[in-house]
Amino acid sequence: MGKLFASLYLYIIVSLFLVSGVIEQLWPYEDNQQQIALDDEFGHSLWLLAQTQQGLTKIASRFESEIVQKQDLMLPAEQQQELNQHNYIYLFDQQQRAIWYIAIDNEQLLQVGPINVSAPVFSSVWPYLLLLCVVGIPVGLWSFLLWRDFAKLRLACEAVDGSQDFELSATSKSFFLPITDTLSAMQQRIQHLLTAQQELTSSVSHEFRTPLARLKFALAMLEDRVTDEKAFEYIDTMQLDIVELESLVKEMLDYARLDSQQPNLTVQTCNLVQLVENVVTKLDFATQIKLNMQLPAFYSYTCDSHFLARSIQNLVGNALKYAHHEVRISLVENTGQVILSVEDDGPGIEQSQWDTVFKPFARLDKSRDKKTGGFGLGLAIVAKIVSWHQGCCAISNSELGGAKFTIYLPK
Repeated sequence: MGKLFASLYLYIIVSLFLVSGVIEQLWPYEDNQQQIALDDEFGHSLWLLAQTQQGLTKIASRFESEIVQKQDLMLPAEQQQELNQHNYIYLFDQQQRAIWYIAIDNEQLLQVGPINVSAPVFSSVWPYLLLLCVVGIPVGLWSFLLWRDFAKLRLACEAVDGSQDFELSATSKSFFLPITDTLSAMQQRIQHLLTAQQELTSSVSHEFRTPLARLKFALAMLEDRVTDEKAFEYIDTMQLDIVELESLVKEMLDYARLDSQQPNLTVQTCNLVQLVENVVTKLDFATQIKLNMQLPAFYSYTCDSHFLARSIQNLVGNALKYAHHEVRISLVENTGQVILSVEDDGPGIEQSQWDTVFKPFARLDKSRDKKTGGFGLGLAIVAKIVSWHQGCCAISNSELGGAKFTIYLPK
């Protein structure tokens, strides 16, 4: 930042010197730029000339003049005193023209004028253009370079989350070189931590599969040897636990794949209403909960239909877990947005927990009931997919009594 402020300071100092020099050369003060000098010497000369007939004739030949009575001129006391003291005084009319009053005797005054006072006249505008170039071009260039570096710095800050790389060309000339070096080091550290976390999640998930397969095989062999009815209950419980672990491994692998980086979205125009209906039809097959859809007849939207259908499926599936009788899905269009809502009549979610529901592995159901238990990754996947589409997610209370999840997508 020192380089930035030093360049600004030096430019201001140099510009002041250049501007003062240009003004001195282009607009020097000249006494002959006025047709008349309003000073004591001119007034005293008029008074001396007015004392003789020849002088009055000479004044009349050069200026417009006439003799007026002193009593006809009403002056403030201060100006009247100046006239009595110097025997002359000058005033300005509404057109800013000078009018002289010269004392001839005790009763009469000589009125000279009005006299136009000319201002400096320049024959062209090139001095103004030159001054504008001297000041404006360097300011514009300096501002452009500063704007360029700010734009690159903004991109660097957006990329520092590790999801993408950033590069500043000609960094040796940048005002923000120390900051960009720090951001680059920070990004590398974040990228290293994210890679390590993703590798750990993926490795652990894959390593789970081998012992799970051995446990499934051992339970299948054990069923052939066990004759006690009580033992079959324990075996069934163990098999349910293995199925739950397999589901956890699958969800962890899916989230690790989605969280690694933004995939190349296959963006195409689709019927968003039909997309929602297909998801609802698939989930409505194996549930007794009423799925109430409030959708328009048709809505064309540009998105990745595969990932967006995945997010809608996770929302509706989450609502089905907690709903008592009804789940409502609605799609409306607002100014600049497409709003998709999924709400249920279940127990709802406390407002203090709204900020955590879209985080990975966040579970509000501490009991881990087999019916409603999950692993806290479904809503995190929804938030990830919606962010890829430049949208956002929100949660609120539903009119049905439960929770209402809303997706806001840009048009």
